[in-house]
Amino acid sequence: MKHWLAAWHLKNIILVTLIGIVTGLIFWIMNPIYTAVTALMTPMGLAPFAGAALLGFWTISGPLALLVVRIPGSGLLAELLGSVVEMLLGGIWGAATLISGVVQGVGSELGFAVTGYKNYSWLSVTLTSITTTIVTFGFQLLKHDYAGFSAGLIVALFLVSLVSVFLFSGVLSLLIARMLERAHLLEK
Repeated sequence: MKHWLAAWHLKNIILVTLIGIVTGLIFWIMNPIYTAVTALMTPMGLAPFAGAALLGFWTISGPLALLVVRIPGSGLLAELLGSVVEMLLGGIWGAATLISGVVQGVGSELGFAVTGYKNYSWLSVTLTSITTTIVTFGFQLLKHDYAGFSAGLIVALFLVSLVSVFLFSGVLSLLIARMLERAHLLEK
């Protein structure tokens, strides 16, 4: 515990806070996009796929913070801060956004925890995409009562969610972190 606290320098706190604020703005911007995509997909009976296809945008804080700061807990904190920003800006889910932020943060932490927070490559990005999708999808299964859907629809929603999280939360986060490293803005 003492070692973990010692890793939190002011620079790390500022980085996680900035990631939370910037991604919170992204989350908030995604609200009307989600509403529009849902409206377009509803007549075809595909409304649940709107959230699944865009899920990766709402889960980007955790992996990005973990790839940049590389301290256990930074992903959870960044997701929570992002959800606070989204909520304070008037996000469409109100205070429930905070619960989603915690759930998504826990999911992203689990992927890095599997490697003991020692691997910050494609392996961790893949693992965190899987764990984030499983945890978040499990939460949505209960929250949105997906249990009433057919097994095929549930599997399809999960797979679309997994691809979205891998692309936007995983690959995009890794590319951003590597660009910041190449620009010498981060310590290795």
